[in-house]
Amino acid sequence: MSSAASPDVSALAINVTVPEELRWTDTRRGEEFTLTTLNVRLLPDGRLAAKAYGRPTAGGRGAYVSFRVPDRPELAALVAAAADRAAALWAAHGGLD
Repeated sequence: MSSAASPDVSALAINVTVPEELRWTDTRRGEEFTLTTLNVRLLPDGRLAAKAYGRPTAGGRGAYVSFRVPDRPELAALVAAAADRAAALWAAHGGLD
């Protein structure tokens, strides 16, 4: 690839574990889920988008269903900190093995 060509990066996404004290529950199709993971995406305009995933509170695997992330300052701070950490890790990459 020439130095003038810029690769077309179509997606940047990270998975973030929600600390125990920040987890919450939500219901989908009559089943309660405990949300434990965030999927955070960097949008083309530079903003972040996040969805939450988890497991049924009653146990078992359940369906892989996304949930809205509540508008809570501590969750927004987690998303921002995770994005900053991911940026630092990407910037320090060691190249392809």
